Amino acid sequence: MPTKLRADAPRLTARGAVTRARIVAGAAELIYERGVGGTSLDDIMAATGTSKSQLYHYFADKDALVLEVIRTQLAKVIAGQETQLREVWSWDGLQRWRDHVVEATRATGGVGGCPLGSLSSELADRSEPARRVLADCFAEWEKYLFDGFTAMRADGELSADADPQLLATAVMAALQGGLLLSQATHGVQPLELALDMALDHVRSCRPANH
Repeated sequence: MPTKLRADAPRLTARGAVTRARIVAGAAELIYERGVGGTSLDDIMAATGTSKSQLYHYFADKDALVLEVIRTQLAKVIAGQETQLREVWSWDGLQRWRDHVVEATRATGGVGGCPLGSLSSELADRSEPARRVLADCFAEWEKYLFDGFTAMRADGELSADADPQLLATAVMAALQGGLLLSQATHGVQPLELALDMALDHVRSCRPANH
């Protein structure tokens, strides 16, 4: 069993914060390529040039490091989409977000899939702490859509009885399913179809006079 990091661990110095961030970034890259099960702490130490004592200074065990990797992957996903996600309060903005995600997937041929989706497939049924963090991360991502649909309803672009939360969840589910099939097929068409059907569903919630 790995040595546990004591509960009263000191606050990080600036140098310590850099080291910790390097460990998380290196772990995230390896885990994205190999999965959690295929990545050992020895692999992470070798890739990041850190010792066992350094690793356990910052993280209690592999599980604690994986939780930070999940949060890091969310940050990367949001950073890659945030400009478009902040504009989903209009039909044009929603389409631009869709196009951005599709083009990003086209550029990779679907290889790698969604970093959060891949982690969820591997961890959600095996680790309750990881599942909770993943659920929180998906909720944070989904909230951009929820906020956009809420604004569209307030502006009269969606009917008064449209449910922004249900619409946001439907679009997120289509996104994740599309990314998974695009990963399996190494093609972008499944994602395009899934997102287009989801956005058609959102458009069906327009007021009758639109």
